[in-house]
Amino acid sequence: MTDGQHLRATFRQGDTDAVRRMADAEVERSRAAGDPAGEIEGLYGLARVALRGGDLERATGLAQRALAVAQDAGERRLEERPRHVLAAVARLSGDHERARDLYEAGIELNRALGQDEHVHSEYHNLALVELHLGDVERARQLIEESRERVFRSGYRDFLPYLGLAGAALASADGDMTLAARLLGFADQAFVSLGQVPDPDDARELDMIRTRVSADLGRDAFESESATGAAWTLMRAFGRAWSGDTGRRQDEE
Repeated sequence: MTDGQHLRATFRQGDTDAVRRMADAEVERSRAAGDPAGEIEGLYGLARVALRGGDLERATGLAQRALAVAQDAGERRLEERPRHVLAAVARLSGDHERARDLYEAGIELNRALGQDEHVHSEYHNLALVELHLGDVERARQLIEESRERVFRSGYRDFLPYLGLAGAALASADGDMTLAARLLGFADQAFVSLGQVPDPDDARELDMIRTRVSADLGRDAFESESATGAAWTLMRAFGRAWSGDTGRRQDEE
């Protein structure tokens, strides 16, 4: 695992303090070594810490600094993660039209770079933005396509985000029982992976949870969430990982 991969994995595990220390050290090391890729990775880590703390202004500043380093280096590949942060800032600030434009641009950039998993991730983000913009059918199409890619490509770490997207869509459709169950599924999937959601998706989960709990009532919401937490993949999505026969949520 490279330093950048370790930094990103630590962030997904929720250890924000460790990420801050590692990212600060990486920025210092990379500047001294004249390593723009390392500097951008460190600034990206710090920007994500700022996002998790709700400091959108700081996240924007760090992402813009990272983007400037990438542009100075003349490597388009290095621009991708800073631009991803700027899209997340737009989404978290409620500027969903700008977020849509930035995610669509990110999809094209990642496609040009051959980064299929990032293409997939940005389509997930775009689907949730489309829901906020009221285009439920476009979101439905993107979510269905996302689900197909996850199982076709074996993106196992993306499993909880399928639960999130499904809950968001069910809530938009008015099926609050299904939404609660898919929230429970998503929560348990994060636990199974030893991860926490990214900051923008954490906000989505909180908003959906608040809306669905208010509609169902607390006791019914908790009961339905518990039901979803015990769901297998086959029960949740009618799919299973290729070649798997087990019964755990992350396998069946």
